[in-house]
Amino acid sequence: MSNKVRKETFPIVGMSCASCAARVDKTLNGVKGVESANVNYAAATAQVVFDEEVCSIGNLQAAVHHAGYELLASTSKDGKSAMDEAAEECKKRFEALKRDALIAGILGVAVFVLSMFFMESDVVKYIIWALSTVVIFFPGRRFYVNAWRQLMHFTSNMDTLVAVSTGIAYLFSVFNLLMPEFWLSRGVTPHLYFESSTVIIAFILLGRLLESRAKQNTSDAIGKLMGLQPKLVTVVGATGEELRPVDKVQVGDMIAVHPGERIAVDGVVVEGESYVDESMLSGEPVPVLKQQDTQVYAGTMNQKGAFRFRAGKVGADTVLSQIIRMVQDAQGSKAPIQKTVDRVASIFVPTIISIAIFTFVMWSIFATEEAFPHALLTAVTVLIIACPCALGLATPTAIMVGIGKGAEMGILIKDAESLEIAHNTNCVVLDKTGTVTEGHPEVADVLWEDDADQNKLEALLYGLEHRSEHPISDAVVRFLGMQNAAEPAAFAVIPGKGVTGNYEGVTYYAGSLSLMTDKGIRLSAYMKAKCKRWASDAHTVVVFADAERAFAAFAVSDKIKPTSVAAISHLHDMGVEVVLLTGDNRGAAEAVARKAGIRQVVAEALPQDKADFIKKLQQEGKVVAMAGDGINDSAALAQADLSIAMGRGSDIAMDTATVTILSSDLEKIPEMIHLSRLTVKTIRQNLVWAFVYNMIGVPIAAGALYPINGFLLNPMIGGAAMAFSSVSVVSNSLRLKRKKIQLTQKTIKTMTKKFSVDGMMCDHCRRHVEDTLNSIEGVKATVTLNPAVAEVEFGGKELSLDELQEVVLDKAGDYKMKAL
Repeated sequence: MSNKVRKETFPIVGMSCASCAARVDKTLNGVKGVESANVNYAAATAQVVFDEEVCSIGNLQAAVHHAGYELLASTSKDGKSAMDEAAEECKKRFEALKRDALIAGILGVAVFVLSMFFMESDVVKYIIWALSTVVIFFPGRRFYVNAWRQLMHFTSNMDTLVAVSTGIAYLFSVFNLLMPEFWLSRGVTPHLYFESSTVIIAFILLGRLLESRAKQNTSDAIGKLMGLQPKLVTVVGATGEELRPVDKVQVGDMIAVHPGERIAVDGVVVEGESYVDESMLSGEPVPVLKQQDTQVYAGTMNQKGAFRFRAGKVGADTVLSQIIRMVQDAQGSKAPIQKTVDRVASIFVPTIISIAIFTFVMWSIFATEEAFPHALLTAVTVLIIACPCALGLATPTAIMVGIGKGAEMGILIKDAESLEIAHNTNCVVLDKTGTVTEGHPEVADVLWEDDADQNKLEALLYGLEHRSEHPISDAVVRFLGMQNAAEPAAFAVIPGKGVTGNYEGVTYYAGSLSLMTDKGIRLSAYMKAKCKRWASDAHTVVVFADAERAFAAFAVSDKIKPTSVAAISHLHDMGVEVVLLTGDNRGAAEAVARKAGIRQVVAEALPQDKADFIKKLQQEGKVVAMAGDGINDSAALAQADLSIAMGRGSDIAMDTATVTILSSDLEKIPEMIHLSRLTVKTIRQNLVWAFVYNMIGVPIAAGALYPINGFLLNPMIGGAAMAFSSVSVVSNSLRLKRKKIQLTQKTIKTMTKKFSVDGMMCDHCRRHVEDTLNSIEGVKATVTLNPAVAEVEFGGKELSLDELQEVVLDKAGDYKMKAL
């Protein structure tokens, strides 16, 4: 396979219905060198994956042009981007459509009134003919031109139905007006259908105008994101500050940011400080402090301070540009259900034409009176009422709105298939560090053996840990704070367990208790007991040793995120099973799970163990979503049905997961599932409406009710119904924009009690009792030494004094509690 495979999204000009989109899709997929192509009628784009060595953009343009449409390249001859050119073309077409709809509407009303009340006058008949001719050949000419273009390519679309039906009604009326004796001599009264052809065109133009406006609203999210980047930026040069177009900024330029300005590119603060609104990244309104050496992102809004930063990523490389590309790709992708709809749309028009011909023949043969007028009327109505556009718009409009709304909330969904999978998710597997917890662990306690050469060994440990990228290692490095570390040789990472290295011929290890067990390393009885207590208090234990004995142990704690407990509770309420899957020790994992409300824990899992566990869940019939950092959990993320990367903009690899949550807020996971369920529900509503409309409308138009009650549907009513069927589908999708996706914050009733604590002699005792009480699920405690009092807040079930005392005696020591 060639290494020059390229994925590009191109605007398509000239599509007027779902059948057009189906034809362009088929055309592009038939081009040699194209691996896949998805055409989105709602977005008027084609997402194409093609081999540049076999197929050029020119080949794609030629194929689409031959099919009767235009594919716009990335950059036009006058330097405009394809999207800008498409936007201009769309604006021109919308203005022309608005003008034509207005003219057709005014003249259509005039024709209708004259036909209803003044038809007896021969002069009025010719006036009606003249007005109808204007409508047919001016506002309505688009239908006939497009239908002829389709005919030249031996295909058909929605315009074919409109052109054939209104054209037949118009020509039949002209014949009846000019040659009435042809029918009168045969005992048939000639009827005029000028008002039908005229009003049908007016209704369809009005419907397309409303549909076009509604479709523009479905892609608001992209417009809002693109509007976040300022056009001009203040660059600091040798002569001072100067304004420069943002596309002229280069990596390494010094950028000045003044109060109230948007940041134009990504970079690192060099001087000054300010609070910056990063809600476009995280979906959270709380401003973030920016000072020296902190990262800033394009599109974020500076508050009242001023600072300067060095440009690090510009143009298409900024986080904002990546988000825009990701949302565009996602909105242009197809949900699995859409592929079935596309197959229906591709044969829809020929099928309807066949039904109309069949209807005409049946009426001509079996009608007892006025057979020909009834046959013509019903055939025209069948052609008019049928609507593939509602089918074509049902899925993509809902997908565009759903993915756009997710982006506004800081939830980036990679494609439509991921959105569809999310609504079926019934099991969420969570990594611990950085997902359930803050991901900023700190050393809470340390134990060195008395005979250890601490100064020398600290330098060795620092040299090992600072070469590891794991957050736990970072915590140890920050705690040691060494300047002159010893650099070990033969450094290696032991996946899921720790690190190792060699110094002066001696092998050293830093890692978990299970690593020490695997290597047969000896721990003193006191260190073992200490490590066991740390683990039961939700601490991660890191042991430092050589090949024979342990020298030191560290207790590393990582706070549970404030939103984790509520997020997990929401997932349980939604019927989603939650599992904690971590490489950490069982004691720490179970303690975190208790506090977070997670019922199932898998601890001490290696990367491949995690992937195997995901596979086991899938074999049990579960649809599994896995949330992790996107790097260390890559095997499990790849195995999961839905992979979720947690992290802020520049801290994540956006390509590793199908969903990216920019803020690392666990609440976004139930919100994403809720959004998915609402979107899929909207898609189903749209499809039911589109199918039911056609299944009921076409038989009625063909005269199915005539034998029962003598009812024949007026073609004008059919035209109005067809026009508004598409509008109703798009409007239903737009309802998603007003839906409340954020889940209601849960309020937990609390009760506070005070207890005296006897036996505390120092602050170490006080902290030990406080930590022990806080390790109990649903308990938040504050302990003071003078007076010796524990104030305990119960967030769930209230525990008795005996239950609290039992935990304190077991974990903290001989401290006696009494109720106050």
